[in-house]
Amino acid sequence: MTPREVIRRVRRLEIRTRRLVQESLAGSYHSVFRGRGMEFSEVREYVPGDDVRTIDWNVSARMGHPFVKKFTEERELTVVLVVDVSGSEHFGTGSSTKMQVLAEISALLAFSAIMNNDRVGLLLFTDRVEQFLPPRKGREHGLRVLREVLAGHPEGRGTRIGRALEYLQRVVRKRAVVFLLSDFQDDDYERTLRVVAQKHDLVAIALDDPREATLPSVGLVSVVDPETGEPGLLDTSSRGVRRVYEEYAERRRVVLRDTIRRSGVDLLELSTDQNYELPLVRFFHERARRAQASGG
Repeated sequence: MTPREVIRRVRRLEIRTRRLVQESLAGSYHSVFRGRGMEFSEVREYVPGDDVRTIDWNVSARMGHPFVKKFTEERELTVVLVVDVSGSEHFGTGSSTKMQVLAEISALLAFSAIMNNDRVGLLLFTDRVEQFLPPRKGREHGLRVLREVLAGHPEGRGTRIGRALEYLQRVVRKRAVVFLLSDFQDDDYERTLRVVAQKHDLVAIALDDPREATLPSVGLVSVVDPETGEPGLLDTSSRGVRRVYEEYAERRRVVLRDTIRRSGVDLLELSTDQNYELPLVRFFHERARRAQASGG
């Protein structure tokens, strides 16, 4: 993709995602993540009915009568997009590759944050950390985030989710809303996922392509692993081959769901052959409903 093509696509995505934010996500974006923390505001004199747990004992001792701490909800969010740009993300059998869809979802999330006056950051990864943009506000920064997702030239080809999350822990110290966007073609990241979820509000968005779950019967097909470069040959006319392929895909899906569930992370599963807008909006609304039901 040439620089001019990147600029044109960035502009198209900005227009499209702004409309989606205004029409579909208005009112639901911040309600999903509100109440994620409280910050100290001031102290005032205690009045009957105040929660005794909020008494500031140091101030009370100095003044000779009880004072309580006042807190206000932290309204300003820090949003970080952790985006997988490994070789497997460039696979797609329909009108879009996984990378193109991930870029669109990233744009939607980034501009949701920007239009809410939140900070947004970006971490691109493969089997290494490719790039990190610290969280900032503003439209220009949002556009840069989108440009980097679209125009990056990663050095790695594999996927190391754990390594990316470990880096995130080091560079993002304040609690943040973290969206992890990947096809999750990786193993051995559960421990790090759990640790990050304890500090940040972590959401996993898993994207796949229909041909990663089922094979059409079209005879012998030459294939190449996009992350290792290893070639292979599949006899798709064989029912046994297609069954083994489908069983393997289903096992990976089950493992992913179990891993995410054990880590206490919310999971949204999407596919390149479906419109992601409605599932994303439903996901936001469901999170907001649960938060309200729990008093969060």
